[in-house]
Amino acid sequence: MINVFIGYDTKEKVAFSTLSYSILKNSTKPVAITPIALNNIKDDFVRERGKLSSTEFAFSRFIIPHLMNYRGWALFMDCDMLMKADIAELWRLRDDKYAVQVCKHDYKPKNEKKFLGQIQTSYPKKNWSSFMLMNCAKCSALTPDYVNSATGLELHQFKWLESDDKIGSLPLEWNWLVGEYEHKDDVKNVHFTEGGPYFADYDTCDYASDWFNYYQENVKIELK
Repeated sequence: MINVFIGYDTKEKVAFSTLSYSILKNSTKPVAITPIALNNIKDDFVRERGKLSSTEFAFSRFIIPHLMNYRGWALFMDCDMLMKADIAELWRLRDDKYAVQVCKHDYKPKNEKKFLGQIQTSYPKKNWSSFMLMNCAKCSALTPDYVNSATGLELHQFKWLESDDKIGSLPLEWNWLVGEYEHKDDVKNVHFTEGGPYFADYDTCDYASDWFNYYQENVKIELK
């Protein structure tokens, strides 16, 4: 079973459902998809949302190893993504010597603002935590107490690991940043990091037509 956790934001419900459909459509293995919704984890995750938190799951993603009882592997994904490949391909890239495996972006955002007028922050390892293969047994530092109290940079820059040697690399095609990277047809997973096509300001962005195709398939009702 491939365990997938997707960040859930009440302003991006359609993003969650469309991403989930794209994963299920392309997967050749059974997938269990769990939304990281704040109302579902309020017994474990109690921290207040910060002013710079652009989504409701900015920090709650780090509670995943606890939810997994620090066993097995799990994939975290931001909801503003679209899976275009078989997630089983990614699952085969797991390497037990690492605590996490991520796409190691090295860039500075082109724009100062993103969806809904929010500030686009810039920091080392930006967007590494937006797509994480997590080896939960090796993420034992992520206790609820730590996740609820650590700073944003401590969490997103993986300061909870003993060293960066515990962070493995994934091909960038698994977290292809729309608006930051040039268009490429054979990417595995598209990330609408500036804003998804479901927002009017981004409905013609790169890969928007792909997203709308999956959306239409997902909501189509077959009448017999």
